[in-house]
Amino acid sequence: MPSPLFADHPAQPPEPGAVDALISQASRLRGEVDAVRRDTAVHDDDPRLRWQRALCDLAMHQLDELRAQFGQLRAGAPVVTLPAPVPLAPEDSAPVAAEPEEDSVFDGAFTSDAGAAYGEAPARTGSLLSRVGSAEWNLLTDEVSWSDELFQIFGRPRELGPMSLDEMPTVVCSEDQPRLQTMVTDCLIDGKPIDGEFRIVRSNATVRTVHMTGEPVLDADGFTASMWAVLRDVSELRRSERAVRESRDSLERSRQIERTERRVAVELQEAVLPPWRGSLRFAHDGPAPLDVAGHYFPAASTGLIGGDWYDALALPAGDALLTVGDLTGHGVAATSSMAMLLGALRGMAVAGIRPGALMGHLNQLLESSGQPALGSAMCCRYDPVAQTLTWAQAGHPAPLLFRGGTGRPLRRPEGVLLGATAGVAYGETETRLHPGDVLVLHTDGLTRGANVLDDTGVARLLALAPRLAEARDAQDCLRPVLEEFGDEAREDDACVMVVRVGS
Repeated sequence: MPSPLFADHPAQPPEPGAVDALISQASRLRGEVDAVRRDTAVHDDDPRLRWQRALCDLAMHQLDELRAQFGQLRAGAPVVTLPAPVPLAPEDSAPVAAEPEEDSVFDGAFTSDAGAAYGEAPARTGSLLSRVGSAEWNLLTDEVSWSDELFQIFGRPRELGPMSLDEMPTVVCSEDQPRLQTMVTDCLIDGKPIDGEFRIVRSNATVRTVHMTGEPVLDADGFTASMWAVLRDVSELRRSERAVRESRDSLERSRQIERTERRVAVELQEAVLPPWRGSLRFAHDGPAPLDVAGHYFPAASTGLIGGDWYDALALPAGDALLTVGDLTGHGVAATSSMAMLLGALRGMAVAGIRPGALMGHLNQLLESSGQPALGSAMCCRYDPVAQTLTWAQAGHPAPLLFRGGTGRPLRRPEGVLLGATAGVAYGETETRLHPGDVLVLHTDGLTRGANVLDDTGVARLLALAPRLAEARDAQDCLRPVLEEFGDEAREDDACVMVVRVGS
């Protein structure tokens, strides 16, 4: 037993009742963490959930250790007088050298509030709790005292007896032997406390991480007479810490990929969507030129850009192309598919292909694409001389026509979603426009309600008819739409394009 003269006098242990209260608090907190842990679903493709689950597991290990140490404090030390509860080593004190794989099981654990009970089953969460052992090396008599727990930590048969300080390095990993030697030398020669970690290789070739704290015991003349230490098996705790670091790194990598993908998608979208901002005026020779304004609404529930588009283009014959559309999905895949479709649509419209046939070609293109997706689209061709709008649609909301202070949706021709089925025909319909008419073309993300039958979004658009009637140009028409829908936290991105027929 060490003499009562220590380099640092430990505080007196608390009363048993106070320890019982601490054990109850630790148990209650562990139960709350376990409840959070069970509620955290594990999905291999979600780094955020893996990180949350790893943090919960680490907290469970630490609370199990804390509860077991309180149990030991209540039961009393079997060999030496233990100091106050040992502080956890900082994360960066763990060995940084390449580690052999630690064994995943050992033959006992603290599992109850009673304290140092070995041989019980591991906790239901799969956590294996650390053991705490103690030792004293007497420098005057060469006697060595080990607690029973220390033999179990080292996997050493008791009949072989405890190891001397000279024997200890033989079971320590070669990379960690200098660390152990420095700690022991500083303690014995300079009287410094011990606080560090090293790895041991047990007789069955498994590797465990041990955290060691201790102090020199001084004789009456102030010289080192012996050294005592408390050693903890922190293998599972360090394993949990590594899992947290790895899942945190995985989460950060995932976020970096998302940020990169968003940047690429935004740049691709900006390169493809119309370069004009504000209003676009078509200088037609006819009596009713067009004034066009458009806007893109990003989704609030996702950080990725979707496949929505809008476009207005002057065609060689003097007509105008007006189109909006939406592809399923988000990110680079959706925006690249959108760029492909919009480029093909522009080319076919310039070549003079009518809206219905154009929809059929887009359907064939999307159906045979290497990145299969579904899409809705609407293609309009406006003749400024005849003042007629010829249009076709593929599973898309109909344009809204505002005239004389009221609004209504146009009758839709036949047309299924792009990419849904091959070889389908798309119908066309023709509408005559009057000077002062306003058309609102939009994707369904703007007006989508709780279900497909929810038309409250369309009703809100139609209710803007009096304000649109007072507008002088397309930009004035777009402004009330932005005021009505711009601040919504929508689940999907959306596009809107307002077309005003001049007088």
